[in-house]
Amino acid sequence: MSKLDENIAKAESYLARFKAEGVLNHIAGETVPAADGSTFEIISPVDLQPMASVARGKAEDVDRAAKAAKAAFAEWAAMPGDARKKLLHKIADAIVARAEEIAFVECMDTGQALKFMSKAALRGAENFRFFADRAPEARDGKVLRTSDQTNMTTRVPIGPVGVITPWNTPFMLSTWKIAPALAAGCTVVHKPAEFSPLTARLLVEIAEGAGLPKGVWNLVNGLGEEAGKALTEHPDIKAIGFVGESRTGSMIMRQGAETLKRVHFELGGKNPVVVFADADLDRAADAAVFMIYSLNGERCTSSSRLLVEESIYEAFTAKVAEKAKRIKVGHPLDPETVVGPLIHPVHERKVLDYIDIGRGEGATVAAGGAKFDGPGGGCYVSPTLFTGANNQMRIAQEEIFGPVLTAIPFRDEAEALALANDVQYGLTGYVWTSDVTRAFRFSDRLEAGMIWVNSENVRHLPTPFGGVKNSGIGRDGGDWSFDFYMETKNIAFATGVHAIPKLGG
Repeated sequence: MSKLDENIAKAESYLARFKAEGVLNHIAGETVPAADGSTFEIISPVDLQPMASVARGKAEDVDRAAKAAKAAFAEWAAMPGDARKKLLHKIADAIVARAEEIAFVECMDTGQALKFMSKAALRGAENFRFFADRAPEARDGKVLRTSDQTNMTTRVPIGPVGVITPWNTPFMLSTWKIAPALAAGCTVVHKPAEFSPLTARLLVEIAEGAGLPKGVWNLVNGLGEEAGKALTEHPDIKAIGFVGESRTGSMIMRQGAETLKRVHFELGGKNPVVVFADADLDRAADAAVFMIYSLNGERCTSSSRLLVEESIYEAFTAKVAEKAKRIKVGHPLDPETVVGPLIHPVHERKVLDYIDIGRGEGATVAAGGAKFDGPGGGCYVSPTLFTGANNQMRIAQEEIFGPVLTAIPFRDEAEALALANDVQYGLTGYVWTSDVTRAFRFSDRLEAGMIWVNSENVRHLPTPFGGVKNSGIGRDGGDWSFDFYMETKNIAFATGVHAIPKLGG
């Protein structure tokens, strides 16, 4: 038996429970179907065959989950930070113990390659450990003094929160949002993406198995226009953390306006990787290829625009094209696969349509540019590189969210900056140069929430994560996560006898 066949057999054993039982909601510690019994079906991106039926939660289910989160909030918020720390570490331990199951289910649910998803559980556990260690100090504030007054600030959890996660790397992103909420003392209602709900079910099961009290974490599956809308409008939900498309973020903001919801959005990107002629070109090429073709190109931080100095444009894009052509496309459970099938036929059609748009706009397909005939006949698209493009083309302006890279030449630093900033998005940017002064100057003027200089995206959990313009509102990571999930209050103590104005005698 080949390693791929062995992995497929393991995956089938992990998926058997979902095929037999379906994917249910989890509310107040109980696994339950949708209140009206309705379901929807998810399919495998590998062969487009049905994989499981999923509870189609609606307003009644969200209402029950929100009330459960509200009922559990007081006791959970009052738990000492040290106790929450120990419990969140137990959850991390339990995630690691089921790392293979999580990875295999995630691969089959999303089409992401095992090469990357094998680390998904470990990344998720790391997120829990990071915020667990900070739980005891989450409420700490500052002491601010005047001559006759001492101010003491503190933070308290905001209350029940809604978390809406995307389909591209659902397990890791769920932990990235939910771990700090729990560490802060909030309770949670989680609505995962309808395309990839399986590991969300595993995650809440793992958490309660590790000792998380019932009702602290609730899961409602469903469609965005039904369960998602009900969650963003519910009066008991005090904040919404959302990762997904910019248009959906705008809709959530409108839906939450009536109840004055706090929102945190990590939205789309059309991120530039800017390569100057004085850069380490081999490393820059490797980083550019990694940041667009890993994770099937379905990542918000992908470097989907390649801006290259004119003098090296032809040679550099030829180097990238050769690398793209050698990338292995295949079954997600094949250990050698780099690019697996895209998440769903609807998304595959979107990506292929953009490739047709690029051709129609006059760009040159230097690599890929077509559907790939992969095992199972699923949603495979070849790693694609467009050259001869300009920044006015739709393939340079709009988020494709697939393995498609658009390369544009620039004359000098001023034009590079103008091109980099001339999009509606501002999530990340990548700058390659050996000129330290230029690196400081350029990154200071680049409109992006996160910038890596001479590096691909290497996350450091204490740093802020988020974007500007249409790429988002707010920051995750480190203490920034607690700023979102907690309210800051100030208490002023008089330390002297100050004059009080006398009114009415």
